[in-house]
Amino acid sequence: MHLTFTQKKVLLTTGCVLLVVCAPFWGMTVISPFSLLESGSPEAEVFWRLRLPRAVAAFLSGAGLGVSGMVFQAMFRNPLATPFTLGVSSGAAFGASVYFRFSAPLLLLGGAGSLGAALCGGLLSMLMVYLITRARGGFSTSVMLLAGVIINFFFSSLVAFVQFWSNANDSLRIMHWLMGSLAGLEIARLADLAFIIVAGALLIFRLSPELDLLTAGDELAASRGVAVRQAKVTLFIVASVMVGAVVSLGGPIGFVGMMTPHICRLWLGWAHRQLLPATFVLGGSFLTLCDLLARTALAPAEIPIGIITALIGAPFFLWTLFRANQKGELF
Repeated sequence: MHLTFTQKKVLLTTGCVLLVVCAPFWGMTVISPFSLLESGSPEAEVFWRLRLPRAVAAFLSGAGLGVSGMVFQAMFRNPLATPFTLGVSSGAAFGASVYFRFSAPLLLLGGAGSLGAALCGGLLSMLMVYLITRARGGFSTSVMLLAGVIINFFFSSLVAFVQFWSNANDSLRIMHWLMGSLAGLEIARLADLAFIIVAGALLIFRLSPELDLLTAGDELAASRGVAVRQAKVTLFIVASVMVGAVVSLGGPIGFVGMMTPHICRLWLGWAHRQLLPATFVLGGSFLTLCDLLARTALAPAEIPIGIITALIGAPFFLWTLFRANQKGELF
């Protein structure tokens, strides 16, 4: 059955909204919603203090990763371009790992310390990729992508060094965080994450016409009046900040930024004014589903969410690669 564009959007939005709304309730023994409004009841405490904030964090994190992945894929015209392959996630992970290693001296920074450290690490990796690209002359997309891969390996090795340098307790804490988890998050951090993700998505939405032209090629974008270098730097910084905020909260969660924008592009087309809201919703819903599986699949034990996304994302990555080879192009 052939669906119209409007029907596809309605179907996607409805399915995602139902998933996000039902996720916090999944696995609860209480059936009546009125018991959740009773002050002091155990069910209400668990729901309002643990399950609902965790579901919101999962949705915001997935939305941020999805939108940032969409930006990187459009800029590099490559469906395999992700926050991981460009080094942004590993840079943010390095910043957060350093914070965990020296958390006692940095205690004055409070709960925002890991956020600031991850943002600095992500921006540092972005700066290094930019400088390497500029050193090669111009602002080549292929050179920038290769530089991102190099920076990714560099910061991954630094994270391993920080973990080796840490004591047993800090090393275990870093290892658990690197696998990705939204358990035990600080509710106060949700406001920071929401502001960064929503503000970043709105700014990218405003730049969606430029992103459409960049997808068609730098030369065409420049001929249509786009300041290519300025637009790329702005989009890269905004996407990097979004990734850094997510990594500081839940760790370097992979594959969300690759899968969800690619699925939305195949489903809804290339126009980023339509693609961005769909990617925002699907990315958030996908990570919410992965978090639901993480906490219920082996309950009462909990699987790190990064393992769930990798188990789903790795086959999708291979499918994307083989599909690209069959078509003779990557994007």
